[in-house]
Parts: sequence; structure tokens; C-alpha cells
Amino acid sequence: MNDLVKSVRAAGGSGVVGVFLPLDPGSTDKLAKLGKIVFDFGMFWFKGQRIATGQANVKAYNRHLRNLIHTGRAKPSWIVSHELALDETPDAYKHFDACDQGWTKVILRPNGVQRSAKRQSFQRKLLHKESLHAH
Repeated sequence: MNDLVKSVRAAGGSGVVGVFLPLDPGSTDKLAKLGKIVFDFGMFWFKGQRIATGQANVKAYNRHLRNLIHTGRAKPSWIVSHELALDETPDAYKHFDACDQGWTKVILRPNGVQRSAKRQSFQRKLLHKESLHAH
């Protein structure tokens, strides 16, 4: 959350959706075991940001979507334009926030990037297009 606050521009907003575990007894972090985090509220307040939260309504859709994906009728991976290491988040956010061409959906990988060959090929084509438009 603190990295999110650092990455978002002043007066910007963040949406934090997903599944929250009220307790994580298996965590190595003492606070996470209690379902808590250290949050720099001062920086969040100073930057005048907003955070919206909520649980993703996965239970309403997950079985149906799983079946569509399993039968090949839905291919959600087509929307992913970039897979990046977590330390590339601030730069990626700038591109995504500016609605730069080709930045549709970004997957952040905490342990580094492991791109599929298909996605690498797509990204090379995209970078080539961007370089042509830059000149």
C-alpha cells in the first residue's frame, strides 16, 4: 500500500479490489498474522489521495468464466499488454495513466518478469510501432 501511495500522483486515486484475508497465521510478518499492515497515512494525506476499496465479486462470476476459458470461448490473456517486474511500477503507472498507446493491462511480477514467448513477440511489435510514431 505504501508503494501504491508513492506511485500515484498527488490528488490521484487508487482502487484496491480483491480478496482480503482478515488473518494470515502463516505469514512471517507479525502484523499480517493479525490482518494488519503498516501504512504511511501521513504521506497519503499529504498527497491528497483517495482510496476506494471493495471485494471483487468473484463468486458471482468465477465458475462461469472458468468454464468459458476452459472451453476456449474466452481468452482473457489478449488484453495483457505488459508483464513487468514490481520495481518497474512507477514508470508503468505513468504510461498507463497517460493512456499511452498499447498500455491496456499490466501484470506486475514480484519475483521478476517471466514472459511467454507470444507476449514477448507482441511487446516487441508494440515497441517497434511506438518507435515509428516517435520519429
